[in-house]
Amino acid sequence: VQLQASGGGSVQAGGSLRLSCAASRLTVSYYSMGWFRRAPGKEREFVGRISRGGGTVYADSVKGRFAISRDNAKNTVYLQMNNLKPEDTAVYYCAAGGITSSGRYEVNYWGQGTQVTVSS
Repeated sequence: VQLQASGGGSVQAGGSLRLSCAASRLTVSYYSMGWFRRAPGKEREFVGRISRGGGTVYADSVKGRFAISRDNAKNTVYLQMNNLKPEDTAVYYCAAGGITSSGRYEVNYWGQGTQVTVSS
């Protein structure tokens, strides 16, 4: 299984980026696909996820600015990031997993990260 994240880069505050996560040997529509990020000196944190049914959940810090979508034909998941802030600077990771019986998002597969840098 391979999750290939791409699309990171450097932007100014207020700008936009779209990250892509292309999957190999895994069908993205069969999983709850998530995005996480790790800022310098901080622990990895949940950004959002899209369920098999297409529903989305986001962290409060990105709600209203970020949007996750999925293209089943391309077997790819996207993270559209708008109105970026310097505090969004991090390495972003995509993940494939599912929801446990207790409602927790459990990751089965991690992709490699892509760097996003937002300057003020």
